[in-house]
Amino acid sequence: MIKTAEIQKLALQLPARSRLKLAGELLRSTAPTSSPEETLAEAARRDEEIASGKVRPLTEAEFWRGVKKR
Repeated sequence: MIKTAEIQKLALQLPARSRLKLAGELLRSTAPTSSPEETLAEAARRDEEIASGKVRPLTEAEFWRGVKKR
C-alpha cells in the first residue's frame, strides 16, 4: 500500500495547474459537516470564551507544534 509521504512526493512533482486541481478535489472531499450558520455560531462562542478569559488561545508556536504532531 502506498504511504501518504509517497503520494505527497508524487503530487508535488505535478505541474502547478494539476496540483491546484488536485488540491481543490481534496478540499471538496472533506466538505464541512456543519452549516455556515453553525460554523459562525461556534466561532462566536469560542471568541467569547477567549474574550472572557475562560480559555487561553494557543500561541502560533503551540499551534504549529500541534500541526506537526498530527
